This record gives sequence, structure tokens and C-alpha cells, in this order.
Amino acid sequence: MKVIITGATGMVGEGVLFECLENPVVKEVLIVNRRHYDFQHPKLKELIVKDFTKLETFENRLAAYDACFYCAGISSVGMNEEKYNYITYETTMAFAEQLIKWNPGMVFNFVSGGHTDSTEKGKIMWARIKGKTENALMKLPFKAQYNFRPGFMKPFKAQKNVKALFKPVIWLFPILLPKISLTLKQVGQAMINAVQKGYQKQVLEIADIKILAAK
Repeated sequence: MKVIITGATGMVGEGVLFECLENPVVKEVLIVNRRHYDFQHPKLKELIVKDFTKLETFENRLAAYDACFYCAGISSVGMNEEKYNYITYETTMAFAEQLIKWNPGMVFNFVSGGHTDSTEKGKIMWARIKGKTENALMKLPFKAQYNFRPGFMKPFKAQKNVKALFKPVIWLFPILLPKISLTLKQVGQAMINAVQKGYQKQVLEIADIKILAAK
């Protein structure tokens, strides 16, 4: 399996990357980042793209992949709706729509969030926009498309991209809050299994991610 990962400079993307590098099913990983990620591995390649809405010149680097694990994202804290919509919805859709032209047999996994608003009508701005993004992605003609809604996530020990605020307590999440917690190993395993084995739902809550990771 050949996989594209976005967001490796963030905690979720880095954790999914670590699982892909460890998992023998994955033969090659291309990380697509806006800035360099300082890590080396025989499976790993990197492509720096400053603007994810402008991929036209990168066909030779982004074609012939089996899956994309779209983990890039940003917090909505302190951000107005227009900018958050551009980053979360417009950028994601531009990236996905370009990829499918070159990879019609691709599986596309999108990291969304718990309490995402599938109706797109709620009062919470980020939840509406995440819901809009999920709904739009599900309409694209990928081989399969899944939306992951993880809760608290325990990172790999070797991860660098973990906020200092969380480091002293993050390892406790799966112990203290097991129903709303996952490990990033589980998230990565579930994403790989979604490509290999599929799943009956396109929107995966925490319980679904655990089931898929254990397949």
C-alpha cells in the first residue's frame, strides 16, 4: 500500500505517520506539508506544498497512490468563520478533488472531530464547517471515503509534535476516560484497515475507530 499523509507536523498526522512507518502493509509514505518535517525513514518521502489549493504542477509526485490520510487541520479558537471555512472546507476539498483526478481508485480518510454537525445548521461554527466538509467529501467518487471523529488521543512516545500543555497528562486519557479516548496507534491502524478491509459506516465515531483498529 502506498499512502499520502497530510498534517505530519501536527500531533494526529505525526501519530498516523508513525503507525504507517511501523506497519508492514504500508510500503511507501509521502507526507505533504507546508514546511519540512525533520525525520528520515526508508519508506518516507516528502513533498513541500505551500498552497494545498494549487496542486496542478505536482501530478508526477501525487499520482499512483492507494490512499490519502488527510490529517491537516487547525483549531478554530480565535478564528473567524471565513478563514476557518477556507482552511477546513475549501482547502480540503481542493486537495481531494485534485487527488481523485490522478488516483481514481484511492481511499480518502479525513480527520474530523467529535460532535461534528452533519446537519450543517447548528450554532457551533467549527462543527458546522466540519460537517459540511464531511458531507462534501462523501459525494466525491473515491473508491471509498471515511470521516474519522476521534476524541482524546494518546500519542506515540517518540512523537515531537505534542503540545507542552498536554504532555504531563495525555498518557492518562485512555485510563481515566476510556470511552472518549484512543491511542494514535489505534487511529493509524484503523485508517490502514479502512483501506484494506473497508467499514460499514463512512462516519466513524470513537467506538467505530476502536472496532476497525482491531480488525
